[in-house]
Amino acid sequence: MSEGTLRPAGSLHLLVAEDEPHIRRILTTLLEAAGFQLTVVHDGAAALECLESEASFDLVLMDLLMPALTGLEVLEAVRDLPHRESLPVIILTAKGQDIDRTTAFALGADDFVTKPFSPKKLLSRVDQLLARP
Repeated sequence: MSEGTLRPAGSLHLLVAEDEPHIRRILTTLLEAAGFQLTVVHDGAAALECLESEASFDLVLMDLLMPALTGLEVLEAVRDLPHRESLPVIILTAKGQDIDRTTAFALGADDFVTKPFSPKKLLSRVDQLLARP
């Protein structure tokens, strides 16, 4: 999606990579209620597999600590994929330490959100990255 191009939420496809069932349910409920199409995966390897594919994604919400591959490992691999180099990625984490934040941004994250998060603020950050009104 080019900058300034607005599409209705229903046509926007988000990848959610989160291993905690409770957080996954919150994210799914929040994002589906906002009209997004979702692909939801439970670990880093599945997230990377989705992102290596030709499937269309407009934004990724990804946990930092997941089985198989961490969010940072997936992020680093994704930024090396020509068709994903500018895909907006929000890292979610319960850690929230400065080193994690610094590393995430250095690897190309667009935002870094610590858990617990405000659903309203998270949705606002998603909308900002997607340039939705």
